[in-house]
Amino acid sequence: MYCVQNITEDLYWVGGSDRRITLFENVFPSPNGMAYNSYLLKDEVNVIIDTIDTALSEQFIENVEYLLDGEELHYVVITHMEPDHSATLRELIIRYPKLKIVANAKIKKMLNQFFEVEDDLDVILMNDGDKFCFGKHEFRFIAAPMVHWPEVMMAYDEHDKVLFSADAFGTFGALSGNIFADEINFERKLLDEARRYYSNIVGQYGAQVQNLLKKIAKLNVEIKYLCPLHGLIWRDDIDWYIDKYDKWSRLEPEDDAVVIIYSSVYGHTENAMNILATELAKKGVKNIKMYDVSSIDSSYILSQAYRCSHIVFAATTYNNHIFSKMDTVLRDMKNHGLQNRQVAVLENGSWAPSSGKQMIKILESMPNMEIISPMITLLSAVKDKELVQIEEMAETIYQSLDLDEELAAEMCKLTKRPENKRKKKKAGKKEVKEETSAEPTVSYVCKVCGYVHEGEMPDDFICPICGKDASFFEKNEVAEEAKEEAKKEEKSEEPKVSYVCKVCGYIHEGEMPDDFICPICGKDKSFFERVEN
Repeated sequence: MYCVQNITEDLYWVGGSDRRITLFENVFPSPNGMAYNSYLLKDEVNVIIDTIDTALSEQFIENVEYLLDGEELHYVVITHMEPDHSATLRELIIRYPKLKIVANAKIKKMLNQFFEVEDDLDVILMNDGDKFCFGKHEFRFIAAPMVHWPEVMMAYDEHDKVLFSADAFGTFGALSGNIFADEINFERKLLDEARRYYSNIVGQYGAQVQNLLKKIAKLNVEIKYLCPLHGLIWRDDIDWYIDKYDKWSRLEPEDDAVVIIYSSVYGHTENAMNILATELAKKGVKNIKMYDVSSIDSSYILSQAYRCSHIVFAATTYNNHIFSKMDTVLRDMKNHGLQNRQVAVLENGSWAPSSGKQMIKILESMPNMEIISPMITLLSAVKDKELVQIEEMAETIYQSLDLDEELAAEMCKLTKRPENKRKKKKAGKKEVKEETSAEPTVSYVCKVCGYVHEGEMPDDFICPICGKDASFFEKNEVAEEAKEEAKKEEKSEEPKVSYVCKVCGYIHEGEMPDDFICPICGKDKSFFERVEN
């Protein structure tokens, strides 16, 4: 049976929700299902704006047939060719053989990649800024390459002031009757899922999102309705939601807050992080989040890293490497372009802790990740010495947060702790730089127990773990190879300059050849402007 809703007088929602899906795109957990939005416009002609996933094809066809009520379907506007929005297109073509496709050249190319398209299929090509009239409704098309696929374009209905935004401004989660964001408490119930959607699916393309937002701003048009392909439709507080995208795409923290990310095998590293979180809370730090990397998918952790200004990484050493789940989280953050955060690091290892330096190496390869506190090393469990270091780390983090002074002072009174006058200058950075720059140039590993001795090996050295003498040690070839690789990386480091295409937002790293052609929009070198990294 059909299930549709009016958006405006002649625009209808004809999508559906899949609550059986467990992994969106076979990678992102979807405990609340997923909504797939499609829209039908009834004007002098009937127009579908995007289709939906095959999982909901029966529902979709019933919705369309009910609203058409025997009339012809004249046009399908395609803004995005990803199969969860185009897979039921084939069914429409079979049922309505006279329909015409409104798309761009890249979408037309992908049509042939995904389907066996008939030669006589009528595809009307739109370029950036082109308009197409369906009667009283005239659509203006806006190229949005790499938000988050290269073919993406948006459509703006100049009559009803509706922006069909493709995958941008979407959220995870099924719809439950309410299709408008103002019908629920979005900030409390769905903002986390909207941020998780952005950070994991669109987040890598922040520069392209910025270009798109600037392009929309230059159009100087009113947006009364924001219609994405996933999640809720916006008709109120649209500027608030667009501002979130602006902040996320500039990689700016949403909140001055702390997220603590840890791995723990037997609970000792977790204990250290519980102590740290408690110390921060006593100082008045609010909205602290803690995640065990073995217990939650990295997509949730990445979302909170986008939210918070400060991140603490604490990992056990496992087989002389970072605990594998933590390594995955760190590389996931790097691959999604996370930057501009203040971080602190704790490592744990019962005989040869080394995860900290490896975590720092990854963090130092990410832009503007400022390590604000000396790294803490645990040898198995927290003792009095490490407790002091954790308290000092909490103080350093507290001093670097932009908190409400009166609230922090009140919290100190409630917990009977001395009030700390907050310093204007961020603490800890200088000490870390000195510590990390003074790393030994050589290390030796015990062949019996694996203990790693940093620096030259004295003749009378005795292993503190197994009691063996210097003859049982060999040069740490793994560390040496890592240093050599690091030197190679430094030599082959990418240039500090890049160029951005003013048309489509494509970013070219390094110097630009005279005969360069943009692989996205086909423009030449003259359409690029230099960006200093």
